[in-house]
Amino acid sequence: MEYWKVHWLHDFDVEPVTLFSEIGEDGYEVRKIQRYRDGRLLKADSSHETGEIGLSEIPVGPIEAVAAQPEFSAFVISRDEFEDVWNRAHFGGEQ
Repeated sequence: MEYWKVHWLHDFDVEPVTLFSEIGEDGYEVRKIQRYRDGRLLKADSSHETGEIGLSEIPVGPIEAVAAQPEFSAFVISRDEFEDVWNRAHFGGEQ
């Protein structure tokens, strides 16, 4: 597994500003968290997806390709950091 933290640099009020992903050996997201400007943390996994958050339907590719896009800054993070955010997040809008 690999764990990513991706900052999305934009001015949209309703879109997430930080994405955390757990990436499987096959390149697909296993779990995902979205952090919004207002501090909300939403999470999704294969059993819990909503219209607001879901896992990618295609492999994510290498993190270098994400980081090379001007609207993103992307980093590999530790499993512990991912798990900390995961434990504070709510499934798809549940509060």
